[in-house]
Amino acid sequence: MFERSLNGYNRLLSDHTYLNKDTDEEFLCYGYKADRCKEGLFLALVVLTGGLILLLLQWRPQMVCYLRKRRCSLNHADTLLLQDTYKQYSLAFIEDKTFPQSCDILKDILPSSATTGESDDDSPTDTSQLTISHEEIKFRYFDHQHVRYIWNRGSQMFSKLKDLSEGTKCVKIQESYHGLSVREQKQKQVVYGENTIEVEVKSYWRLFIEEVMNPFYVFQIASIILWLCDNYYYYAACILFISLVSVGISLYETKRQSVTLHDMVTTHAQTIGVCRGEEEYEDVPTGELVPGDVITIPQHGCVMTCDAVLITGTCIVNESMLTGESVPVTKTPLTHQEDEEMYSPDLHKRHTLFSGTQILQTRFYGNSKVKAVVVRTGFRTAKGELVRAILFPKPLDFKFYRDAMKFILFLGCMAALGMTYSIIIYVRQGVYPMKIVVRVLDIITIIVPPALPAAMTVGTVFAQSRLRKKGIYCISPPRINFCGRLDVFCFDKTGTLTEDGLDMLGVLPIKNQGFCGVVEDPSTLEVGPFITCMATCHSLTIIDGELSGDPLDLIMFNSTKWVLEEPGKDTSKFDTIMPTVVRPCTKDTFTSDVNPFEVGIIRQFTFSSSVQRMSVITRTLSQDGMELFCKGAPEKIASLCRPESVPQEFQDILHRYTIQGYRVIAVAHKKLDPKLTWHQAQRVSRDKVEFDMTFLGMMVLQNKLKMQTKPAIHKLKEAKIRTVMVTGDMIQTAISVARNCGMIPVKDRVIIIEASPPDAHHPASIKWVTAETPDEGTDHYTDSDYTEDVHIDLENPHKTQNFHFAVSGHSFGVLTTHFPEYIPRVVVKGTVFARMSPDQKLQLIEDLQNIGYNVGMCGDGANDCEALKAAHAGISLSEAEASVAAPFTSRIPNIECVLQVMREGRAALVTSFGCFKYMALYSFIQYVSVLILYTFDANLADMQFLYVDLVITTSVAVLMGYSGAYHKLVPKQPPGSLVKPSNLLSIVAQILLVIIFQISAFLYLYYQPWYKPVKKNLDADNTYCWETTVIFLVSTYQYIASAFVFSKGPPFRQPIYINVPFLLTLCTLFAFSTYMLMLPYKPILDFFTVMPLGTTTVEFRSVLLAFSVGFIFAACILEYLIMDVKCTEKCLSSCSHCCGKGDEQNDQYRKIQNEIELSNWPPVGQVTYAALNEPHVEIEEELMRSHGAILVN
Repeated sequence: MFERSLNGYNRLLSDHTYLNKDTDEEFLCYGYKADRCKEGLFLALVVLTGGLILLLLQWRPQMVCYLRKRRCSLNHADTLLLQDTYKQYSLAFIEDKTFPQSCDILKDILPSSATTGESDDDSPTDTSQLTISHEEIKFRYFDHQHVRYIWNRGSQMFSKLKDLSEGTKCVKIQESYHGLSVREQKQKQVVYGENTIEVEVKSYWRLFIEEVMNPFYVFQIASIILWLCDNYYYYAACILFISLVSVGISLYETKRQSVTLHDMVTTHAQTIGVCRGEEEYEDVPTGELVPGDVITIPQHGCVMTCDAVLITGTCIVNESMLTGESVPVTKTPLTHQEDEEMYSPDLHKRHTLFSGTQILQTRFYGNSKVKAVVVRTGFRTAKGELVRAILFPKPLDFKFYRDAMKFILFLGCMAALGMTYSIIIYVRQGVYPMKIVVRVLDIITIIVPPALPAAMTVGTVFAQSRLRKKGIYCISPPRINFCGRLDVFCFDKTGTLTEDGLDMLGVLPIKNQGFCGVVEDPSTLEVGPFITCMATCHSLTIIDGELSGDPLDLIMFNSTKWVLEEPGKDTSKFDTIMPTVVRPCTKDTFTSDVNPFEVGIIRQFTFSSSVQRMSVITRTLSQDGMELFCKGAPEKIASLCRPESVPQEFQDILHRYTIQGYRVIAVAHKKLDPKLTWHQAQRVSRDKVEFDMTFLGMMVLQNKLKMQTKPAIHKLKEAKIRTVMVTGDMIQTAISVARNCGMIPVKDRVIIIEASPPDAHHPASIKWVTAETPDEGTDHYTDSDYTEDVHIDLENPHKTQNFHFAVSGHSFGVLTTHFPEYIPRVVVKGTVFARMSPDQKLQLIEDLQNIGYNVGMCGDGANDCEALKAAHAGISLSEAEASVAAPFTSRIPNIECVLQVMREGRAALVTSFGCFKYMALYSFIQYVSVLILYTFDANLADMQFLYVDLVITTSVAVLMGYSGAYHKLVPKQPPGSLVKPSNLLSIVAQILLVIIFQISAFLYLYYQPWYKPVKKNLDADNTYCWETTVIFLVSTYQYIASAFVFSKGPPFRQPIYINVPFLLTLCTLFAFSTYMLMLPYKPILDFFTVMPLGTTTVEFRSVLLAFSVGFIFAACILEYLIMDVKCTEKCLSSCSHCCGKGDEQNDQYRKIQNEIELSNWPPVGQVTYAALNEPHVEIEEELMRSHGAILVN
């Protein structure tokens, strides 16, 4: 008892806790409250720093708590400091709401201990917080990223506000919700908030303030102030103008994107009927809906603004905005199979109307209304979660950006050295303190150029523009650089690698307990259970006179050449007497006096991926009793049929077609109890009827590859990009498609991992099975087909090189749970992942990332949405609203867009590297020039700074990114790290060249007989002197040369001569510098504050030109003939590994590959058990006898 009480006090006094534990939205929550002493000290700091301390609070929200508040228990906190898994901080402010004690409706919303003054046994009583008056109830909450968290007084922690989508029984939704009163609805509105999804569109003024507060612009403002103090008026004015233009463009783009997103997600105000109990209805604005409301769906449809569960009637829904599939979906009323079944939007999506989807039609029975129970509102809906994913994306963690910050820090250290050197020089020269301060601070703006961040994004901006012109849109431009480093690309199958549509190859009906061969035209079959199943087991419907539904159902039904009729109006087709009817399209059907053969569809059990089947209950005219027809995955249907009805050759025939890539659907039939009434048929659960069926046969459909798939996969393989298929289709079909498109080469083996969970007699196990290979040019298999590609080395019989794993979703789940140590190896060698659920697709992406892969993903539907968001580069081929969360959306309906994105990604990454290296070297060139001039109490003139920074550097940095992507992908990857030895050595070597040539030029000036050192001037800068003239002229060539050597072309970008504007700019700048040096024109010299070069000899000017041209040649030789040579790269790489500075995470998957190649793993033909983790040998005798091999256990 004492320990329990102690635990309660510990929770009560705790000042932090974890919220959303073990989820993607997990964050650490710290409690703070106001502190008057700290507030007083903070005000003093604001005054002393002139308000600059407020900038720190803008950049680091956690400083608000550190400087103005004090830590306290969460129970007493008024402010929360939230830290997410990416170490990013944000603030949340706690609010209180009060209700009358009589609010019984709140007991279903808030935790029981939050609505009473009592606490549980583990929690002590704190009278200051937990005691509640008899007149009112208080509850505390805060909102974070549009999610509301409420305070639970029992557990002394915050938890996410729940709605009916969590922990609610299906039977409760069906039987307990009959409508809320106005009073109950208003009370719930206070807790849940408005049912709206609003994307805030900030005003231009607010955007301007937030943009100006960015550290980059704050640094620029400080630099401009410094230059004004130093009398650099022209330069400061130009930089200010450019900054304002940059801010204006940025604000326009930000505003435009906000407006676009706002318009896309906002639903126009509308009203909807709400049940107030019994048969009383009232029209209310949709923004006032709350979980628990019972709404009526309009007869002619509407756009849903909440997630709701159908309880009566049926709806035809267009979910293309969420799924990308324009096929209308039939939503049926919620049914429960057992009393304890919990409602889940994912498991019961066939009964759920999702926010953002369009109701095309409603259908009802008799005069009853189509009603649904609201389960989620606002940002808690499926659409709301999608919008939240766009508003709060996962932060990017790209090594390039981390290295850039390290390099900027290094530049800061160099600035500190230069500042120290300048102080020493100026103090010795007796310069005034104020001038020393200005000069020293000027060093920072030189070594860390304000334009550096902008220059690094140039390549990305141009790449995004080029992709847009090709129909590929990117909502996250930094992701483009990720595309340059991808190692593996995952593809969905249907609609991505293959066509959306299917072709009917034929049907395989059963006759005399065996398959009677392929019937290519199903309409020629006699009227019987098989063709009746094809004509009735579907979810097709007539909309505006046209048959609509799933493409597979359409192909199946049209192949029968039957007709479908839905009597009555579109909105009342489900009358009690007139169900949907199908009949053969024959002469006898329409002319015979005898009752025609007609089948009425009484009840549909819609298709669900979790059960892998759909079924219908039908009744045939003039016949007694009802029948059940079922179609679905062959293995699932066979398991639900009577064993004697399934032919012995079932597995062989199934393999024959699935291994060649055909899609196979099995059909089955069952006569139901004659006593089953119509009303009982409407309420019976599917598991009560879907058993002991009679197997009827199979349908074989062909899903063709898109014509662009095979060439695209070939190009990716040539570039050493690993390709993986992640699909929901059968594993044999997926393997066949993988072979046909080139993912799996012809001579490579495929090993299927068959993992089984533990049961009462055996632990979890893995069976390693070699997949069969179809015999080319035939439609059947021989015994040799099963062992054709099995190569067993007699000296090392376990050795399995050039193999690929194929894993089903079921086996993947078993591996994750019982064999987690095998997951890294499986994902390294896995090429086909079949029957994968959306969650498993996401898990696979994360598993690949965890071992160092840079992963891309390409899919076409909402099933891939989570995986597309999680991948480093997710490309959606769908224009659905759900796909907006993907970084890339392509209007190119095939995987050629993958090649485009990767080529542009490589070009953008190389451009970013080149721009960064150029800007770094530009800084060092100017840094060296200024330090040399400071030594002699001289400095560059205003116009000289302006010419270098704006005319040369800005134009060069912008046009450097104009080079397009190379025309093909190559095996070599661009560098991913700025601080890798080759990059650092390149920059350091170029800096040394700069120092050598600038000092050499100055020494040449120094030894001229006419040279006289500049006279010291303590009041002003010495800008009109020979030291400044020589250093300025020589450095201009160095800027031009640096731009040339760092603007590399193939194999990632087009050659430099293709970038005509850039090349013309370099030539023009070179010609102008040469003209100014060799043919000095006095007005130009005066404009740039250059000494009269015409008074010097031609020899002097020629030697300076020789220095400049010599630097260009030396820089090119160093970069192209020394740094880019493979020998140099290998030496530097070896040195890096010897020093232990290799990237261990990036090398992890390579280490796994090497371990597999050097080991006897996997144990093909054996079974691995989880308990012993030892292989148990179960070898097929025929296989081993055929090879004469002996396997040693």
